[in-house]
Amino acid sequence: MHAHLVFTPKCRRGPFTDEILSRCEEIMRDVCADFGAEPHEFNGEKDHVYLLVHYPPEIALSRLVGSFRGVSARRLRQEFLDHIRRYLWGDDYSGSAPG
Repeated sequence: MHAHLVFTPKCRRGPFTDEILSRCEEIMRDVCADFGAEPHEFNGEKDHVYLLVHYPPEIALSRLVGSFRGVSARRLRQEFLDHIRRYLWGDDYSGSAPG
């Protein structure tokens, strides 16, 4: 099975730097390894990330995507909190306006 995925932070405010994109690629490769999937292409810009992945048919795409999102968000936030905090509204990526 093949999937072309595009990930964006909900606020689309451009939090990704070259360093963060590089680390994000490493994290997504780790997630792929956990699922027996193969990342074939990774690319990103300051407000989104592209991933072309080949994955086994017995893996639900929703589970794979959920792991990409959850693991990458958690690890990037742990490692780059000072930078990412500038792009958050509140304490998460929810995109909710402060109120």
